[in-house]
Amino acid sequence: MRPEPGQVLHFSEDPTITRFVPHVAATAQQPDAYVWAVDQDRAPDYWFPRQCPRAMAWVLPTTSRADRDRVVGAGCGERVHAIEYGWLEAMQRVRLFAYRLPADRFQLFGTPEPHALVAVEPVTPLGPPEPVGDLLRCHAEAGIQLRVLNNLWSFWDVVANSSVGFSGIRLRNARPRS
Repeated sequence: MRPEPGQVLHFSEDPTITRFVPHVAATAQQPDAYVWAVDQDRAPDYWFPRQCPRAMAWVLPTTSRADRDRVVGAGCGERVHAIEYGWLEAMQRVRLFAYRLPADRFQLFGTPEPHALVAVEPVTPLGPPEPVGDLLRCHAEAGIQLRVLNNLWSFWDVVANSSVGFSGIRLRNARPRS
């Protein structure tokens, strides 16, 4: 599930949203109200149940061969996502929807590297939400490894101290460090 030209996506488990109104998320690190969306490159970051903790890593032009082999795996593609076993059933059962939104209403957000798009005015979807479908299949078809681990923290520590690109979402929901 990726946006078409001129579109960005918002993923939700709620298929009844008819208008997105800027709000301050409960986990926000900034005081401003936004409508959040993602582009083509960041869409796979949201092929998960909303509350699912996930650690993601991808090869950058500056990634060392050693880090690529250690984090992603030799011959294993360009990107890896990791979740915990406790979230696998939710990953298989969740009904996730993608809302297509007009890209011209959004601006890049995030420093030092933008990782999302935000709008400061209400946004109406371009049509009804689309079911994303089987999230494991989405990963497979995109060539993204999906690792299922007992605990995310060892993987996260390696990723965060390497030369790969990385992102962690909802890590506060991960099992405690062991």
